[in-house]
Amino acid sequence: MAAAAPPPAAAAGPRLLEIAGLKVHFRTDDGWVRAVDGVDIGVDRGETLCVVGESGCGKTVTAMTILKLIAMPPGKIVAGSILWQGRDLVPLGPDQMRAIRAKEIGFVFQEPMTSLNPVYTVGEQIAEAVRQHEGLSRRAARDRAAEMLRLVNIPNPQRRVDDYPHQFSGGMRQRVMIAMALSCNPKLLIADEPTTALDVTIQAQILDLMQEMKERLGMAVLLITHAMGVVAETAQRVVVMYAGQVVEEAPVEALFGRPMHPYTQGLIRSIPRLDLAATEHRRLEAIPGTVPSLLNPPAGCRFAARCRHAIPACSAAPPPLREVTPGHLAACIRAEEIS
Repeated sequence: MAAAAPPPAAAAGPRLLEIAGLKVHFRTDDGWVRAVDGVDIGVDRGETLCVVGESGCGKTVTAMTILKLIAMPPGKIVAGSILWQGRDLVPLGPDQMRAIRAKEIGFVFQEPMTSLNPVYTVGEQIAEAVRQHEGLSRRAARDRAAEMLRLVNIPNPQRRVDDYPHQFSGGMRQRVMIAMALSCNPKLLIADEPTTALDVTIQAQILDLMQEMKERLGMAVLLITHAMGVVAETAQRVVVMYAGQVVEEAPVEALFGRPMHPYTQGLIRSIPRLDLAATEHRRLEAIPGTVPSLLNPPAGCRFAARCRHAIPACSAAPPPLREVTPGHLAACIRAEEIS
């Protein structure tokens, strides 16, 4: 699968978004769950960055924390910074964050049926953000909503702008969500597994649509997913998360060509190989074991108990996320040996 072309001058100047040392914990009856535990992620202008990992690794919590969309309490930002164009979002209050949501950073949620309000038309829901941030009249905001539906390839947008969410299919509802997220021309679009509930044909259409909108508007995309095939198709750079931490970061070609963390290697080995299906009969590999509890995570590498390459030193201390080759980071003390 061919990877997307790198963005022009992606590394020029400061990063659009820079997350450093982010820790987000949730209070439960059993104690504090360390859902995100020291995450560093940067997004360059105009690039597509994929954050990948299995369910429960902290991808969605990281994404939602950027816009303060997690419930606080029980959630709490314990440490770290979220620099948006050089401004730290962590100390900002609700009114200040409301000015950034949709206007500067758009968000596409995982399940459009529960994210869209069933008692308002899709046009009203898109127009709400436009009126708040652009100051348009009701008529002008409705026209903008219809124009956004046209941009995301919904047929007959002037009529469908007055339809309700239940009158759209799953794929069309996701297009409405994308239209809503892009209605104010944000500089960054965060998409949280936008194709999870869709069949493969519609998945491809949604990914193509996001790429088209990215190129048309010149924005950056932070795509949250667990599908390595989506990563290979869309990303310029990839961040792999496991048990609340970043374990590998690399350009997409380097990640698939030479994965350096055992967890990333396991994810790639679990992808069906269509090019070999006709000549070889092999079972898909599964990563043994289970994810450790984030109530009391192990002292050393959190993947050590499931790792075929683990040695005693792996359980002694947490491995640092280090640059093994230029631009390729891995949190594994044996990265050079096993890659």
